[in-house]
Amino acid sequence: MYVRAYLRASTEEQNAARARGELAAFAEEHRRPIVSWYQENASGATADRPELLRLLEDAHPGDVLLVESVDRLSRLTRDDWQRLRGRIDAQGLRVVALDLPTSHAAMTADQGDDITARMLDAVNGMMLDVLAAVARKDYEDRRKRQRQGIEAAQQAGKYRGRPKDHEKRERILQLLEARDGEGRAFGNGRIARMVGCSETTVKRVKRELLSYTPTKP
Repeated sequence: MYVRAYLRASTEEQNAARARGELAAFAEEHRRPIVSWYQENASGATADRPELLRLLEDAHPGDVLLVESVDRLSRLTRDDWQRLRGRIDAQGLRVVALDLPTSHAAMTADQGDDITARMLDAVNGMMLDVLAAVARKDYEDRRKRQRQGIEAAQQAGKYRGRPKDHEKRERILQLLEARDGEGRAFGNGRIARMVGCSETTVKRVKRELLSYTPTKP
C-alpha cells in the first residue's frame, strides 16, 4: 500500500504549503510515508486536472489517495463526481481525507476481516458522496452570490463599462470571497495587484457587495 497525497489550490496566489505540512504530519502519525505528492492550481469544479489524473495513472490497487479535505478533491457536478468516483473505485484506491475521520482506518494495513473492510468502504463511500455534494453546493452558492451582487450593481447603475471591465469586476468579487492557503481573506491591495486595478476600485466593488442584501422569499 502506497500513500499518494493530492494538494489543490484554486488560484496561483494560493499555496498548499500549510496543507502539505498537515498531510505529512498525519501520515507520520500513522507510520505511513507519503511516496509521492501531486500539487496543482486548479478549480475543484473542473474535472480536467492534470496532476489528479497523473495520480490516478500512477496508483495501484490498495493505494491511499490522501487529501486535506473532500472539497480539495471535488467541487464537481454530480455526473463529473460519479465519473471520478468510478475511476477511483475501479483502480482500487481508498480516499482518506483529514476532515472525514471514518476514512482514517484505511491508513492501517491490517483492516481486519473482509466483512469489516467492506463495511468501512461502504460507510466511507456514502460519506464521501455526501461531502462532495456539500462542497458542490457551497461552490454554487458562492457563484450565485457573486451573480446577485453583479445584478444588484447593474440595477443601481453602478455596473458599467466595457465587457473587459465586467470581467475584472467579477474577478474582484470572486477574490473578495476567496481565502488563501491559510484560510485568510485577501487584502484590498493584494486583490488590486492580482486583478490589475486600483485599490479604490476594489473598495468600491466591496461596498457594492456589502450593500447588497438578498430579498427574502
